Amino acid sequence: MSESAVRPAAVIVLAAGAGTRMKSRTPKILHTLCGVSMIGHALGAARDLDPEHLVAVVRHQREKVADHITAWGERHDVDITIADQDEVPGTGRAVECGLEQLAAQDALPVTGTVVVTYGDVPLLTTDLLRKLVSTHETEGNAVTVLTAILEDATGYGRILRDADGSVTGIVEQKDATAEQQEIKEINSGIYAFDAQVLTEALAEVSTDNAQGEKYLTDVLGIARAAGRRVAAVSTKDRWQVEGANDRIQLQALGAELNRRIVRWQMRHGTTVIDPATTWIDATVILEEDTTILPGTQLHGRTHVECGAVVGPDTTLTDVVVGENATVTRTHGSGARIGADATVGPFTYLRPGTVLGEEGKIGAFYETKNVTIGRGSKLSHLGYAGDAEIGEYTNIGCGNITANYDGENKHRTVIGSHVRTSSNTVFVAPVEVGDGAYTGAGAVVRKDVPPGALALSVAPQRNSEDWVENKRPGSAAAEAAKKAKNDDTAE
Repeated sequence: MSESAVRPAAVIVLAAGAGTRMKSRTPKILHTLCGVSMIGHALGAARDLDPEHLVAVVRHQREKVADHITAWGERHDVDITIADQDEVPGTGRAVECGLEQLAAQDALPVTGTVVVTYGDVPLLTTDLLRKLVSTHETEGNAVTVLTAILEDATGYGRILRDADGSVTGIVEQKDATAEQQEIKEINSGIYAFDAQVLTEALAEVSTDNAQGEKYLTDVLGIARAAGRRVAAVSTKDRWQVEGANDRIQLQALGAELNRRIVRWQMRHGTTVIDPATTWIDATVILEEDTTILPGTQLHGRTHVECGAVVGPDTTLTDVVVGENATVTRTHGSGARIGADATVGPFTYLRPGTVLGEEGKIGAFYETKNVTIGRGSKLSHLGYAGDAEIGEYTNIGCGNITANYDGENKHRTVIGSHVRTSSNTVFVAPVEVGDGAYTGAGAVVRKDVPPGALALSVAPQRNSEDWVENKRPGSAAAEAAKKAKNDDTAE
């Protein structure tokens, strides 16, 4: 059987734990790595196995976790069954609750392979799960456990095997002999079960132990005692079976996942100048021949098209960057940047910003809810909000759209081929026609017809000797006095 052909009957994702060591009001499995929650990563790996049933078992902060899982399923067009773990603790009981929920939905009897995994193992891949299922079914195993080889296995349950390689048991660190503690193969807690074996064995598992829990590991002993084969699939990639119980482990997993994402992007045509300072979410799309400069963070649904250059020191969230555009030292979210456009440095793109092809938003500019046409330039030191700007317009230095009257927001509409001088203020709502100009320091309160020049002119008045009279003895007064004496001497 090819690995690509396997399709388990069910995948049960355990997501009921409290995660108290995370020290957070947010449920542990909702903490994110590379833009996706831990449970989102786990569900993605499970979904791509294409199981007949996908089940998530919840308990701690039940409503918040269940809502998140349901929303994830809706976004990815996946039906996810939510099962509630009851008062009986333990992973065995959690799996049993998942099976009981399927029964309540007339989805039982489940026959075939049931995979059990966890909501806090975010680097686990579909490929490894597929290998687990394929081995399980090819060998006709009752139980197949996913194991990992660790140089330092301290704290983990060790896998015990007999001469033919089959698994004879799992011994916890505290119960292991000195010889067993030398074993480097550890239990990940991720399994493939024969559905019938799992169902029948769980009915035999008790809570008669020091913790009062119903252990899933007890199923292995029951299957083995019944003469059924228990085997293992081992990986040397420990990160795929690592969970996150606190923020230190979460950070380590996040850094490793980011390293893998960055390497994947480089192998698929992106130049990343400094991987150590580059962070790319799992949801980001980078096309071929893009270049990412140091200190760049790309988040959410950001999409960088062919030939674009982003960075250095840039953070983009849900931003589309067009072909051959450049974005330098910019913070942006919810924006679209057209092909061959330039943005930055020190630019703030707020949601609703749309910059047309060959356009420019320059240094120390803030934009929000503004559409800027092809070839138009907002070069430096300004603000454009709630505005529409036509094609090939040049907005001068220090221009501002005054869009808020204290109660309501209003729009400014500026046409094509407009030229505005320095320090123009557009008091919205106002429209400026095609080909119009404004004078320096203009305050535009009324509509400007096409081709007109808008001026705000007041006579200049000079108050002679003001500095010497009002600031006597100051450096300025002395400089003015000297300048007058020099003029008189001439």
